[in-house]
Amino acid sequence: MMTTTAPRTPVPALAEATSAGRLDALLRAREIGIALAIVVVIAITTLKNSHFLSADSVQQILNGGALIGLMAVGETLVIVTRNVDLSIGSTLGLSAYVVGDLFAHNAIDVWMGFVVAIAIGSVIGLINGLVTVFFRVPSLVVTLAMLYVIRGVDGIIVNGRQIGASDVPGGFTAIGYKTVLGVPWLFILVAVIVVIAGYAMRTFRSSRELYAIGSSPQAATLAGIPAARRVMTAFVISGALAGLAGALFLAQYAQVNNNSGLGYELTVIAAVVVGGVAIFGGSGSVFGAALGALLLNTINLALVAARISASWNQAIAGALLLAAIAFDRWLSQRVTRRLRNTEGAHRDI
Repeated sequence: MMTTTAPRTPVPALAEATSAGRLDALLRAREIGIALAIVVVIAITTLKNSHFLSADSVQQILNGGALIGLMAVGETLVIVTRNVDLSIGSTLGLSAYVVGDLFAHNAIDVWMGFVVAIAIGSVIGLINGLVTVFFRVPSLVVTLAMLYVIRGVDGIIVNGRQIGASDVPGGFTAIGYKTVLGVPWLFILVAVIVVIAGYAMRTFRSSRELYAIGSSPQAATLAGIPAARRVMTAFVISGALAGLAGALFLAQYAQVNNNSGLGYELTVIAAVVVGGVAIFGGSGSVFGAALGALLLNTINLALVAARISASWNQAIAGALLLAAIAFDRWLSQRVTRRLRNTEGAHRDI
């Protein structure tokens, strides 16, 4: 009489799936923790300044975090692949000025403004991706060089001029200040993009492959994943969203000069890492990055409302960044040790 046994899942594969599940659970818990931190900051600040929860203040929190959150979506895609994009702030500034200048000369309509901005960002992202992938230059070096190139080009184009509110169509700036039931249009637009990107990152195979590339580029290549194409796509999306952020920056502030977007790249990277995206690649979510952006902006406005020096904003952001990186490194080492111990136990059986 023959007996059959159910096929067993290999222990290493099972352990890897279990560890991945635990990692996802930790990331979700971290996102919830960031959301709670936002609530705590708002509550404490409101106790010191009752006007902090006014409609205008809430709109400032949402609008201020929206642009950082939008660029954080693209930066997340890049960092997940074990790369970084430092050119997003300068891309924002360049696209904002070019679109504003075209408006000033009545060369384009409102919708073409967004198309032009996204196109500028996409080209910059494509160049970053091409140099990084095909010339095998570290993305840190490539995008830092691109940052300076764009700032130089922007300075030449601007040449001391400034785009003002009178140069921008009212229909365009309305996107920056109009609300729906008290919620800014700008925030709603960015929230939709975050939800779409978050769903894609968790659902589509091409998006999941970005995590595989970040976890181990060599293993991803051996597994048949088109790593070069995926990394280039991540850079193009990052550039396109930075370009779109430039158009939205113009809509929100209705003025642009050659300093627009200065320092945004560091704030975005801080938001992404604080939001749970591992700076070493391979893990993280768009939702966490967006929450990180909202947290940093809430802290910034809370310091202003509490009449505390703005210098503390940078200190707090830096401390959160260091804590997030240290936590990610500790978590990565713990998962690796657990996998090795499980595989060792399997060999002994």
